[in-house]
Amino acid sequence: MKKIIFILLILSSFSFSQNKTEIIKVVGDSLIGRMQGDISYREVIGNVVMTQGDVRVTCNRAIQNLTNNNAELIGNVVVVQDTVTILSEKGYYFGNEKYIYSDTSVSLNDGHVLLTADSGFYYFDLKKAVFNTNVQLVDSNSVLNSDKLIYFSKLEKAIASGSVNISDTSSTIYCDSLIHNRDTQKSHAFKNVKIVNPNQRLTIVGEELIDEGKNNITRILGEPLLTKIDSNGTNGEDTLFIRAMRFEAIEDSTQKLFAIDSVRIIRGDLFSTNSYSVLYRNENRLMTKKMKLDKNSPVLWFTNSQLVGDSINIYIANNKLDSIHIRNDATILSKNEKFEFRFDQITGDDINLFFQDGKINKTVVNGNVLSVYFVYEDNMANGLMKSSSNKATMYFENNEVSNVNMYSDVQSEYHPENLVEGNELDFTIPTFMIYKNKPIRKNLLRGSK
Repeated sequence: MKKIIFILLILSSFSFSQNKTEIIKVVGDSLIGRMQGDISYREVIGNVVMTQGDVRVTCNRAIQNLTNNNAELIGNVVVVQDTVTILSEKGYYFGNEKYIYSDTSVSLNDGHVLLTADSGFYYFDLKKAVFNTNVQLVDSNSVLNSDKLIYFSKLEKAIASGSVNISDTSSTIYCDSLIHNRDTQKSHAFKNVKIVNPNQRLTIVGEELIDEGKNNITRILGEPLLTKIDSNGTNGEDTLFIRAMRFEAIEDSTQKLFAIDSVRIIRGDLFSTNSYSVLYRNENRLMTKKMKLDKNSPVLWFTNSQLVGDSINIYIANNKLDSIHIRNDATILSKNEKFEFRFDQITGDDINLFFQDGKINKTVVNGNVLSVYFVYEDNMANGLMKSSSNKATMYFENNEVSNVNMYSDVQSEYHPENLVEGNELDFTIPTFMIYKNKPIRKNLLRGSK
């Protein structure tokens, strides 16, 4: 009996052939061998050390299948290859294919990331991990969670799928799947993409995201929708909505977001349609601009007014509309809701509108001013005034013109009511045009979550 035990102890440090190029070695405190059918097993117990090439495994107990060259690893499993360390309470090592599998909580650390999951595989020759269920990848810049993740430790590349989210210090990206490069911080997200920035109370949803990482540029495709809440109100009047064919964001000191192609904007009583807009998040400013190939200028609607110009800047202060500046070929049409076809009209080189408590109270027009405004007396129509000047100031009450002052080279003419009634649209400025493409809220928000 003593001779048999002595032979078994010697076998506990025996090397056996794994393949033509490598052998697997196992040592431990004790060893028990057995045959089950045509399969040969041996069990190594206590301070187990198993090596194969550059892979080293330690655990409390190992059950080795000598016939198929695999082993079950039990208790405090630690696997090391170069900079990669894998920890688990249980694992299965497959020598011929040179990979390990754990069906219990497992972690991987390669010196750059910490990867954890409920189960996972690691392929040593490919330096590839496949982790499943409650997967989390943590590095110095971000935290990524998903249902499944493939990680290439040498390439520092992760492919995640299923309930994916990746967070950094400013925002979180949600999506169905994502490819992420840890070194460059570049990410490519697919399907049901949602970006949330809680500090700026901003959310963007779309179908695809391309994050250039260290270049601080992000592109969102698939008719994305931006939602930005500017106050704590619950009625939504201070919430900004922007939808376009695509967004491009710059995450630097300028904090700009570009909305490009078929842009539609809604914020309370303010609506816009244009082809190019820029949201300056640090300035509370929204700019729309006419591009070279555009047939029409940007259009802005506010209450009963239509505003048109080559560029329009909208400023928000204290969560309320503060001013609107229209540059080049600026035009405003304001419809009187009590009288059909009666539009107060003014055009000039540039127009500046000023608001108080969110309501328009003054408009200043500069350069080549032309205006048509209707006159009322005791709420009854009383003709109109056509005027021209180099500058004009209009004052408003309840969103209706209450007074107009013209300055420098003023010319004006009055048209009595008997000539105006029924012929209202004969009295228009050259740039008069009524646009019918005002955004509809339910269409703008369609499909958003």
